Amino acid sequence: MTIILGILEEGLVYAIMALGVYITYKILDFPDLSVDGTFPLGAAVTAAGIAGGFLSPGAALAVAFLTGALAGCITGLIHVKLKVRDLLSGIIVMTALYSINLRIAGKANLPIFSKETIFTNDFLFAHVPEALKPFTTTLILLVLVLVCKILLDAYLQTRSGYLLRAVGDNEALVTALAKDKGMVKIIGLAIANGFAALAGSVYCQQKGFFEISTGTGTMVIGLANVIIGTQLFKRFGFVKSTTAVIIGSIIYKACVSAALLVGDLSIGGWSIPVTASDLKLITSVLFLIILVLSPAGGKKVKSHA
Repeated sequence: MTIILGILEEGLVYAIMALGVYITYKILDFPDLSVDGTFPLGAAVTAAGIAGGFLSPGAALAVAFLTGALAGCITGLIHVKLKVRDLLSGIIVMTALYSINLRIAGKANLPIFSKETIFTNDFLFAHVPEALKPFTTTLILLVLVLVCKILLDAYLQTRSGYLLRAVGDNEALVTALAKDKGMVKIIGLAIANGFAALAGSVYCQQKGFFEISTGTGTMVIGLANVIIGTQLFKRFGFVKSTTAVIIGSIIYKACVSAALLVGDLSIGGWSIPVTASDLKLITSVLFLIILVLSPAGGKKVKSHA
């Protein structure tokens, strides 16, 4: 049960970030590497705010989303206004955010174990029945993910949401409608990085600390979640893409956990121990396998059902 709850919790945290990657990768077709910087940005803002006593756990979530959205706007402005290539725009912002995150947090590791969070506070301690306490974190994460999914689905059904999807499929169409395609991209990047920073805030409150390296490989994890989910459910029209991404995140975390639980890897008679320190290597290998097995080869699919 502990392993299952751990997989669900990790999967749900990264599902929030994966919803943002879904916007950039599947809708905008924009390889946004700034996610690797906005995820720890949300964690840095949260840790600094809670540790300093000027942000409540709930307010930290909102502030983290807004700071992530601001970083996404900067990525978009560099790409749209300064005519820098999409990939390089993300790299520039990601690199700058490393130093900014350190300035915000004040140091590379900032604990908030003794502070109240959305998962540990007096209200939950007083009102949650004893039988439900082991599942409190999972239930709170599930509610957060569902709220994010519902809001994103609702946005994609608005005029702005339709324009966002149109930019990814046919930029000429957006121009023909007398709309600024550059501004639409900036809005999409802002929302995507807002989700990434929100996930970082949730991650920080769940783990109880900010660590500067938490963003390393975030983009790879997000892409893996999106590809797994969309490929598994592409034949099921009744399953929304956002739902598929969330399920894909949980499946991906289950695969990583299974690889770690195996313990030893046997290759040609050689036994190689697999430990928690190999997590990034396992993540990369799994992502490569997913790309190879994916019929689309990791390319954008023109479908946003």
